[in-house]
Amino acid sequence: MDELSSFDHENRQEILLTPGPLTTSANVKKAMLIDHGTWDDDYKGVTQEIRGELLAIGKASPKAYTSVLMQGSGTFCVEATLGTAIPQNQASVLMIAINGAYGERMAQIADYYGITHIDLQFNEDQPVDPARVLDEIAKHPEVTHFAVVHCETTTGILNPIERIIPILNKMGIVTIVDAMSSFGGVSIDINRLGVDYLISSANKCIQGVPGFGFVIAKKSVIDKTQGNARSLSLDLYEQYRCFEDHDGKWRFTSPTHVVYAFQEAIEELKDEGGVEARTQRYQANEQLLRNKMILLDYEPVIDEQVQSPIITTFKYPSENFDFHQLYEFLKDRGFVIYPGKVSKIDSFRIGNIGEVYEADIERLVALVGKYDKSVIKSV
Repeated sequence: MDELSSFDHENRQEILLTPGPLTTSANVKKAMLIDHGTWDDDYKGVTQEIRGELLAIGKASPKAYTSVLMQGSGTFCVEATLGTAIPQNQASVLMIAINGAYGERMAQIADYYGITHIDLQFNEDQPVDPARVLDEIAKHPEVTHFAVVHCETTTGILNPIERIIPILNKMGIVTIVDAMSSFGGVSIDINRLGVDYLISSANKCIQGVPGFGFVIAKKSVIDKTQGNARSLSLDLYEQYRCFEDHDGKWRFTSPTHVVYAFQEAIEELKDEGGVEARTQRYQANEQLLRNKMILLDYEPVIDEQVQSPIITTFKYPSENFDFHQLYEFLKDRGFVIYPGKVSKIDSFRIGNIGEVYEADIERLVALVGKYDKSVIKSV
């Protein structure tokens, strides 16, 4: 059989075209083959090195900002941030700009913690509108905190945080940005934004593996949050202080193998040319994918002007389209894609991030074309 028809599952790795976990390099995987102790000074040194590198990647001044690593998935970090940044009193009010499932998840976390919140809803296929945010803020002077998702991976839309966060920052509102799927793949100037908390994860654009997330926090803000947390293990302030006071020691058992893999992933990011170079590769992947899929009559959900390079969402091409059938067809040939998450549009998603290049996208689209022909032929 030709390459498009067969896949050797035993000897080759499937390419994950998802928003994370994603396809990682051989060296990132290799970094996890050695066992490590958590009390070792070398290991704590690696942790401290990573914390500094994250600030550099985000263009955050080490004098003004700190980075806090947190065991678990990215959502653990979102929950830790909301649960620690917002005091346990009725005077604190959170506004959440929502245009997808991950904004909705922040609202759900706020409900669990009893945080008073105002949900500012936008259509899932439209970016958050800065003018409307400011208008709603003016109507609600009680708002003390504001949260938004940068790249909403429900669709792949990129929200204009650079037109929102600096203004709210000057107003004295504490700002929280979920940059889970964008940090490391889209340039973010934290110093210029003045954002108070920016959240991401090891297994996204820096191309590590799942196991921990991280929060880049303004020191002057996080220093005021002692005692706010509703959770022992998700106390962001205490995690921060443990790193600071004990030279990089994690409070509880850390994902050592994942940490070493992440260290290697950061080195690979630098070798590639940094965030700007990685952005160019992701953008090339996305543009190629978009153009080729359109030729196959797959319509993107998001307008190109607000499309991120991270993940692209496509509408079902017809009423009788069977996503599961396409998924299995591609998986059998070495590619894993993602189901849709848009509530009002039947869709599926294809990621452009990870150790993925234009040649991989070309192969994928050729397979989609072959799938279409096989379906048409069988009808």
